Amino acid sequence: MRADASTTPDQACPIAPVVDLVFSRWTTPILWALNEFGRQRFVELERRIGTITPKVLTQRLRQLERDGLITRTYHAEVPPRVEYEISDLGRSLAPLFATLADWSTENLPKVEEARSAYDAGS
Repeated sequence: MRADASTTPDQACPIAPVVDLVFSRWTTPILWALNEFGRQRFVELERRIGTITPKVLTQRLRQLERDGLITRTYHAEVPPRVEYEISDLGRSLAPLFATLADWSTENLPKVEEARSAYDAGS
């Protein structure tokens, strides 16, 4: 299908909504951590991801919960405990992440070579 002036971005590229959903800043590291290491508390995720601020982590976790990609479990204890876990819907992205990890291993050195060659010719 060829895009014309009336074509929406979603029609021109049907994966655009998925890319926006999954590959927005911080989403991928959060989903990766929950998929690789299982259920985690907020502070565990914060440590594992490293440079994310608590405010941004809270925002991203809320959005991921809203999107159905993670689940949040509140334990009414003293002190209260909250745990986050990747949902079945979020886990369905694992093959995509595995494919991208393989692509990264195989092709990022080639990307770096291409960048160096381009920069040298500039």
